[in-house]
Amino acid sequence: MKRILTIAGSDSGGGAGIQADLKAITLLDGFGMSVITALTAQNTLGVQAIHEVPPSFVEKQIDSVLSDIGADAIKTGMLANRKIVEVVAKKIEQYGVEIVVVDPVMVSKSGAPLLRKDAQEALIKRLIPLATVVTPNLFEASVLTGRRVNSLEGMRKAAVQIWELGAKHVVLKGGHLKGKAIDILFDGENYAEIEGPKVKTKHTHGTGCTFASAIATLLAREESVPEAVRKAKIFITMAIQSGLSLGKGTGPTNPSAYVLREMERYRVIQELKRAVEVLKEEKIGHLIPEVSSNLGYALPYAEEIGDVAAFPGRIVRFNDSVATCSDPEFGASRHVANIILTVMKFYPEYCSAMNIRYSQEMVTLLKDKDFLVTHFDRRLEPKRVKEREGSSLEWGVGEVLRRMKKVPDFIYDEGDVGKEPMIRVLGRNPMEVVNKISKAVSRK
Repeated sequence: MKRILTIAGSDSGGGAGIQADLKAITLLDGFGMSVITALTAQNTLGVQAIHEVPPSFVEKQIDSVLSDIGADAIKTGMLANRKIVEVVAKKIEQYGVEIVVVDPVMVSKSGAPLLRKDAQEALIKRLIPLATVVTPNLFEASVLTGRRVNSLEGMRKAAVQIWELGAKHVVLKGGHLKGKAIDILFDGENYAEIEGPKVKTKHTHGTGCTFASAIATLLAREESVPEAVRKAKIFITMAIQSGLSLGKGTGPTNPSAYVLREMERYRVIQELKRAVEVLKEEKIGHLIPEVSSNLGYALPYAEEIGDVAAFPGRIVRFNDSVATCSDPEFGASRHVANIILTVMKFYPEYCSAMNIRYSQEMVTLLKDKDFLVTHFDRRLEPKRVKEREGSSLEWGVGEVLRRMKKVPDFIYDEGDVGKEPMIRVLGRNPMEVVNKISKAVSRK
């Protein structure tokens, strides 16, 4: 197990600081150790008091840990004052820890100062040059560069300036910009934009601590810097999406969300297997289109095709019923995944879909059975969408959901040149999808 040492302040409310760091480290399979630089009396409403730990005692803590247990990576957070910054830098050099992630914490989420002004110069001159990765937000980047950073282009320029201070990699966090949450990763030569959805929530306490700790843990596990940052972005995005409404103010993120979603993989596969077995008992061979069918089911907060499980080789007609070649796998169907991912952007609870053969008779039957049925016209598809491979379904399903402002049971289209007409069945889970199909073919 990799050893990660966090050097930061303690948050009595448990949402940020040492407490958030240790949670993230543990959930990502690291062994977390801590050196406390300051005690804070704080909750979701703000920071009520700060008690700085004497620099000599910070030094004792570091010596105790590194002289015995050692560390594969160090993450720094709130360092409070110049003397603590200098002690931390001295000890990193003394023990030769190669992976160092510096979160240049300056102000709390509620606006309380967490780094004295005289410490900023020490942070710039002594600690940032030791950083494998430094992770400033827009405010911190503005302080470090002496210029206001409030745009994507400004972030690029600031990343260069901060890299020139000596850090090997800069991750400049753009979560406070309008639009999507885009972070800039710069390694001295190349930029990478690491994008995530903008989550509408006030429960974001501890985001910076959690993100930096995740990067440190992943680097200790021998991930490359770009891969560690990308995975940490997913980790913190899910933590924000599952933010906890605790207290009366800004609640904390929920770092357990990532692990809980990974645990969902088994359940998703089992639900698909159970649903297809029910489907095999039905005489629905006539509903399988020429291109065959597939049934998919996504993980909570799915964002990419690899988060959606389906059947490799698709679901094929076998006499009057259906058959599958193998058990479901994640990433097995781009087609059905695009449908599900598009629906989830509008209605996250609708995580499953299946495609079946189109006929006007079938559409009429579905309407007669009081299903909510609607359609999109491929002939109206914009040229730019047609030219982008795999974007037709995203456009068509999105058009329907924007128009209806609710989730229909079935969405169909009558095809186009080279495109087979099709009906898609939507549901919260595979059994709901299968039950809709069963009801559709039932004579009752």
